[in-house]
This record gives sequence, C-alpha cells and structure tokens, in this order.
Amino acid sequence: MRLLLVESDEMIAETILESIRDAGYAIDWARDGRQAELCWGKGIYDLVLFDLGTPGKDGGAVLNGLRHRACDTMVLILTARDLVNGLIAGADDCLIMPFDLAELATRVRALLRRRAGRKQSLYIHRAVSLDPVSQEVRKGGETVALTPPEFELLHALIEEPTHVFTKIRLEERLSREGEEVADNAIEAHLNSLRRKIGSEEIVTIRGVGYRLKRCE
Repeated sequence: MRLLLVESDEMIAETILESIRDAGYAIDWARDGRQAELCWGKGIYDLVLFDLGTPGKDGGAVLNGLRHRACDTMVLILTARDLVNGLIAGADDCLIMPFDLAELATRVRALLRRRAGRKQSLYIHRAVSLDPVSQEVRKGGETVALTPPEFELLHALIEEPTHVFTKIRLEERLSREGEEVADNAIEAHLNSLRRKIGSEEIVTIRGVGYRLKRCE
C-alpha cells in the first residue's frame, strides 16, 4: 500500500507523515496542487490524503481532472472548509481539521479496505483462501470454522501477506470491528488460528510482529 499526502503546511505534514508511517504504510508528500498532480499521475497510489487548500493548482480542479481520467485511487480530503464541494469533486471521504490522529488512521484503513474490496472478492495465499463476502475460510479445499476475531486477524494478514503487522496494529483492527481486546488477546487468537490453518502459516518476527509465511 502506498499513500500520497498533499499538504502545504510543513508542521501538519510532518505530524501526519509520522503517524501514517508508524501505522505501517509508505507515504510520499506533495507540497502543492501542481506537485500533487504530477505525483498522482504516476498511478502508484492507493490513497491520497488531500488538503484542498494547498497552493499552486486548485485542489478541486486537480481532483476533478484525475477523476475524469477514471483514476480509482481513494481520496480522503483533510479540510476545515469545502466539505460538500470536496465530495462532489470526487472524494471518497472527508475529515474536518483539526482531527485526532487515531481517527485519521481509522479512516485510512477503512478506505484502503474498501478499495481492496473493489478489486478482490477472494484472497488466496498458499493453501488458505478467505472470502470476505461469505465469511468463509478454506484450507486445502476444506472449510475452516473461525471465530470472528480469528477471521478478522486472518483477513488483515491475507490482505497484505508480505507485510509485518505489529501487535498494536492487529489490536486496532479488532477494536475497530467492535471486539474487546484484552491483554494477550492477540497471541491467544493467533495461537488458535494457527491450530486451525496450520502453525507454519503464520510467522512471528521476533520483536516486530506477525505475517503470513512467504510463498515458495
């Protein structure tokens, strides 16, 4: 996953960049509308965090132009104004400034999941498959019964199978889905998940987090 931040205020930008990188995402920074247009035109971004008030080329015009080119990148507008206009211009969500960084992270994850859902209705990694619509998991062709927390953890891992997820990020995933996350809950759920899909399928990176076993 790669993100682009369009923000002219250096102090605000540095805070957002640090928060997004801490959440495990790669993110680039465009300081004005013209630079944003050049970056976005490369077609490498999954999500753009866009302050419509940035100088240079008008942010609304940049957004409108790219939408007319059928760009499917998700757009989260960060603004204290033009909330309605931003949605009309083609944004997927808006967040009014000032905002809480935890709320920003939640919106980012939700938009990235929505984009992933547009592209893929079935995830397959090695012998494991997960269908987010039917909520069905199979291993080697056999159905595997998972609890809601186990399903959500596997969903997170299989969406980004090469990414190493920290314990905190997995806790945030469960809490966002309404699950209560007690101490050691992640370890307990992952241990149970390993018993059901195979202990070799989930790798622990000591001192960092968890990911799925790489395909050979």
